[in-house]
Amino acid sequence: VQLQASGGGSVQPGGSLRLSCTATGRTLSRYTVAWFRQAPGKEREFVAASFRGTNLYYADSLKGRSTVSRDNVKNSVYLQMNSLKPEDTAVYYCAADNSIIPSSLRNYVAYDYWGQGTLVTVSS
Repeated sequence: VQLQASGGGSVQPGGSLRLSCTATGRTLSRYTVAWFRQAPGKEREFVAASFRGTNLYYADSLKGRSTVSRDNVKNSVYLQMNSLKPEDTAVYYCAADNSIIPSSLRNYVAYDYWGQGTLVTVSS
């Protein structure tokens, strides 16, 4: 599976962005697809996940401000982020795997396939 993440950019606090993760090589519908982020000097952290197209999971830091969705026709997964804060500034990565169990989906080492990352900057 090859993943392409896009949609990052610079926004002011309170703004919104929609990140896209498009796959080639495999159909994502049966994969768990997650979003992680990594700020400078910090570890990669879980943001949100769509477990095989069924249940959705969110980190507390973005719960209520983000939504994960899928478009199986476009073989893509999206992360809509609203009410962005400066502390949301990071490189955002999408990851996919077809053998993850729910207890592991927040752990970035569990994912075999990664996109290249897209930078989100929230600043006034």
